[in-house]
Amino acid sequence: MGRDAGGVVMPRSITVLGATGSIGASTLDLIRREPDKWRVVALTANGNAIELAKLAREFRAEIAVVADEASLADLCAALSGSGIGAAAGPAALVEAAARGADITIAAIVGCAGLAPTMAAIEQGGVIALANKEALVSAGDVMTAAVARHGATLLPVDSEHNAIFQCLQGNDLAHVRAITLTASGGPFRDWSLEQLQRATPAEAVKHPNWSMGAKISVDSATMMNKGLEFIEAFHLFPVGVERLRIIVHPQSIVHSMVEYRDGSTLAQLGPSDMRVPIASALAFPARMDTPCERLNLAAIGQLTFRAADEVRFPATRVAREAVIAGGAAPAVLNAANEIAVAAYLDGQIAFTRIVQSVEDVLSRGLAPAPACLEDVIAIDAEARARARELMEPVR
Repeated sequence: MGRDAGGVVMPRSITVLGATGSIGASTLDLIRREPDKWRVVALTANGNAIELAKLAREFRAEIAVVADEASLADLCAALSGSGIGAAAGPAALVEAAARGADITIAAIVGCAGLAPTMAAIEQGGVIALANKEALVSAGDVMTAAVARHGATLLPVDSEHNAIFQCLQGNDLAHVRAITLTASGGPFRDWSLEQLQRATPAEAVKHPNWSMGAKISVDSATMMNKGLEFIEAFHLFPVGVERLRIIVHPQSIVHSMVEYRDGSTLAQLGPSDMRVPIASALAFPARMDTPCERLNLAAIGQLTFRAADEVRFPATRVAREAVIAGGAAPAVLNAANEIAVAAYLDGQIAFTRIVQSVEDVLSRGLAPAPACLEDVIAIDAEARARARELMEPVR
């Protein structure tokens, strides 16, 4: 065994929850460049058994797990003779996460990632969190588990990772404000009338980032920034009044921290998720990445504008959910997932997405969740309410 530049013993063990998604692919691209520094424990995917098996063979994983039990036969066939374990189903995902690793990349999309992420936290290792829903739906429950088990939570979202970097070596007591930057999405310059007619094909064409359909729609509605606001509330406990959102179309400044002396620290970088992932993988040191380097002279200018909560009310709704506390953030997240799915299926208009979320929140809330089972129950009830309220609106 050797040590890296930061004195960390190598190889380090790693589990990637959501290996075939965009975050998983970016993570494995970085590992591929320094294979001797990593030992892959587990790789998981939703149902893409063939791709998962290919990755498991390449990285010599101990086990590969698909969430979709119907895909298990394909996974077993693709791994035949490799000596790599294969499993399927929600319980198998949790068991894979509970195997323990020096670092776990938590990148399963949606509330399906809650239980595996919690299982990883309970092992007391480092959790590189790329699952927004974990802290949005179960923020208090999850942060309490982190403290109880001595785990380390490193944010992988570009905005939260930027804040994390800007806070290093500083005391939260000296923070005057934390500002999350937002690209504004593909519709940032559209009128309300245009937004009414926005199609799913238009919504998923993000101008800066390559992302999946759901998160692309969240970016278009600005709900992604609302969810990130809730995450920041839990990750960086400075209070709602010191959290801000500003639109920055170039996506070069990923977030900023203003201190009491008037200094503002910002983290800049290319629109490439390998940068924040590398920050988490190497923490507290740094690692090389193949990412394009910033050329500020070529970029020319960086612009900023206030968030428009008339055209894009999602950030207001999310802020109100944080203030309401209790079950509100979990309900918001669940209702949003159902509404986005309905929009992508052509059932509702773009502007109906956030309206649907508000409708569900207005129907009353369950008590604050005390454990993960409570969160899952709240999530299920909110989804059922959202489906009942959903009406095709063009």
